[in-house]
Amino acid sequence: MMPMRIPPRAHRIVTAAALVSALFAGGTVTAVSAQAATDSAASVGSICYGQLPAQAHDTLDLIDQGGPFPYDQDGVVFENREGVLPSQSNGYYHEYTVITPGSSTRGARRIVTGEESQEDYYTGDHYETFDLIDFGC
Repeated sequence: MMPMRIPPRAHRIVTAAALVSALFAGGTVTAVSAQAATDSAASVGSICYGQLPAQAHDTLDLIDQGGPFPYDQDGVVFENREGVLPSQSNGYYHEYTVITPGSSTRGARRIVTGEESQEDYYTGDHYETFDLIDFGC
């Protein structure tokens, strides 16, 4: 059984509030290295939560609830073999099916989650491209 995730929208609100608080209080904020930011920006786009297909919303809700998931493969480790997502240790990413209406298979659409910072990525083309889901737009 997978641990319960903090709902992504709530996590991002808390993270943004902490950032704003640190800036106004005169605190410091640690940035990701310039190379890591460049690598990530070059390989991953961004998509607003509201622009996702309805089935992706359903998948994100199931992830937040801890399942049950429609396919046995949902929740397995995503190994990032394509190298499109930022490099992380094995086991960091997990994948979940986004149901494709009319498809007799799992289709090509997935949500890939990152465990540590709770990032969620959407791919509609079976791992060729990824978009980081922006829950704030």
